[in-house]
Amino acid sequence: MAATSRRGVTTHDRTRHLAVAGVGLVILLVCALVASDGTVGSSERHVFRAVNDLPQWLYKPLWLFQQFGNMFVALSLGVLLAVLLRRRWVAVAVVGAAVLKLAGERTVKSLVERSRPGTTIGAVHLRGDVPIHGLSFVSGHSVIVTAVATLLTPILPGRWKAAPWIVVVLNALARVYVGAHNPLDVLGGFGLGLCIGGLLNAVVAPAPAAQETARPAATPEAALAL
Repeated sequence: MAATSRRGVTTHDRTRHLAVAGVGLVILLVCALVASDGTVGSSERHVFRAVNDLPQWLYKPLWLFQQFGNMFVALSLGVLLAVLLRRRWVAVAVVGAAVLKLAGERTVKSLVERSRPGTTIGAVHLRGDVPIHGLSFVSGHSVIVTAVATLLTPILPGRWKAAPWIVVVLNALARVYVGAHNPLDVLGGFGLGLCIGGLLNAVVAPAPAAQETARPAATPEAALAL
């Protein structure tokens, strides 16, 4: 039987969370290595064009998913869901993820200086209030939405676990579609978000079956129905 901490995290759970963080770190490092010369390669350029050239009518639905990467929106929803599910330590971890996102993004951008598609690619479709200049790697939207998804997944019931990751994918698609980021920017942000979420889960997130000892926890289904 696996050893369990007072918060209900087994050694196996902690190892799994650290493995997730490790995978995220590898993704980030590979993307950073490719993007480090500041240019956009032909393969990445083709992917960007395929997404950025999608029909204009997609802007409104993708704009909605883009908002989940807004710091305030991601932080608010993450904390709200954690509180509704009676996992308040996860709510604290979501706040911690926001702090680590800001620090991590700043550090990466100081090491990998690559500009936005409007500069590195040139003639692109810019939709909404998208800047042409400024550092692009990594996507902050991708970082925070992935970190929050990683923190929420262990406490969501089975049929809801996929929902945050659908948002992660559509948010990444939206950031390329509006011309804000190149594909490796959002993939690198995904990696950094996994790393942040995995590390925080290893410290504070409970095993799926863990219960609060202070009072009986509401079922996840009931909490989500509120």
